[in-house]
Amino acid sequence: MAIRVTVWNEYLHEVQFPEIAEVYPKGIHGCIADFLKEAGMDVKTATLREPEHGLTQEVLDNTDVLIWWGHMAHQEVSDEIVERVAQRILDGMGLIVLHSGHASKIFSKMCGTNTWELKWREDGEKEILWVTAPHHPIADGLDEKIMIPHEEMYGEPFGIPQPDELVFVSWFEGGEVFRSGCCYHRGKGKIFYFRPGHEVFPIYHMPEIQKVIVNAVHWAAPIKSPEKIVGNTQPVVELKTQMEHSIQGLHEQKSL
Repeated sequence: MAIRVTVWNEYLHEVQFPEIAEVYPKGIHGCIADFLKEAGMDVKTATLREPEHGLTQEVLDNTDVLIWWGHMAHQEVSDEIVERVAQRILDGMGLIVLHSGHASKIFSKMCGTNTWELKWREDGEKEILWVTAPHHPIADGLDEKIMIPHEEMYGEPFGIPQPDELVFVSWFEGGEVFRSGCCYHRGKGKIFYFRPGHEVFPIYHMPEIQKVIVNAVHWAAPIKSPEKIVGNTQPVVELKTQMEHSIQGLHEQKSL
């Protein structure tokens, strides 16, 4: 069965700026959706100005991996929708956060930190994206580095918690470095933050970048995990000890 992907994008830059529409005539979401479909995935798109931002409960319930690109309107995303997405991640849906989505409400919520804190510079400088975890599934089929001719610089310190796994580190022509490929686990869900993708540059047309995102979707897709059982439960093996008085329910008794 094909992985079900929803690509979410503000879709504001492409509408407001002709030079960006020239780079992404179908929108950033349309570009990403196209190469994911070519990779055999079942892909839908959603944008900010749709009802419920295009992320109804039905859409999310039928999404294995959600891809998120946002930049200029993070504050317009409803807190109710953020809570809805967060719960689906805890239940097993994967999340891939791209570029300036680092400052999105959903990424900040799942990290529990000020993820918008970093250095940045829009000089279109050269970037070398180094693979720091060649064993990782997201790095499958890549060379040791990806050369990006022109990109927006993001620099440390980056306000994220320590990643569970760090797959990529960036070096920029101006001298800065940045943790650009970060993996997290939250509940049953997996999260991958991938930094490249400034809207002015044709980053998502690069085959190597497309390969990373395809790999990330495969990695983040839900797996068949054991049923989660919580709360008071019976022992899985017979208890041999005997107590004169049961302690069941003691924690519910009020102190006099």
